[in-house]
Amino acid sequence: MAYDAHDDGRRDFHFLYGRWRVAHRRRLARGADDWRAFEGTSYCQGLMGGLCNVDEHDMPEGGLQGLTLRTFDPQAARWSIRWLNAATGELQPAICGRFDQGVGRFEGEDMEDGAPVKVAYLWEAITPGSARWSQAFSYDAGESWETNWIMDFTRTA
Repeated sequence: MAYDAHDDGRRDFHFLYGRWRVAHRRRLARGADDWRAFEGTSYCQGLMGGLCNVDEHDMPEGGLQGLTLRTFDPQAARWSIRWLNAATGELQPAICGRFDQGVGRFEGEDMEDGAPVKVAYLWEAITPGSARWSQAFSYDAGESWETNWIMDFTRTA
C-alpha cells in the first residue's frame, strides 16, 4: 500500500468537524468530588487542507465562550492546541501532542490561581456521532493527575 502524505496525522481532528451539543462537567474545587454540569454547543471547521482547525464554544449556562485553534506540524507529526477565552481575549500557550491508536494525548503548561501547573488533554471514545475530551492538572510535575473538566460531544448536524 502506498504512503499518503495526508496520513501523517493532519486528519486526526476531522472527526470533530461539524456541529455538536456538548455536555460539560467541571470540578468545583481542587480535590473536591463536587462537579458542576452545564450544556453548550460547538462548531468546528477545518482549514488549509487539514493543517489547522478552529472551533467555537458557546456555554451560556456556564457563562463561558471561547475558541480553540489547532495547528498541525507535518515535520514533527504533532498538534499544537491553543484556547482563546472570550472573557480575556488572551490566546493561551500551546498544549502539544498527537493521536495514537485513536486516542489523542496532549500536554503543556497552564496557570491556576496565578500558579503554574501542568495540563493534559485527552480525546477518546471517538465515534462518528460522539467524542469525549477531558482536561487534567498535575500539581507535582506530572507524577499524578486530577481531571477537572469533561466534555461529552454529541453530533447535531
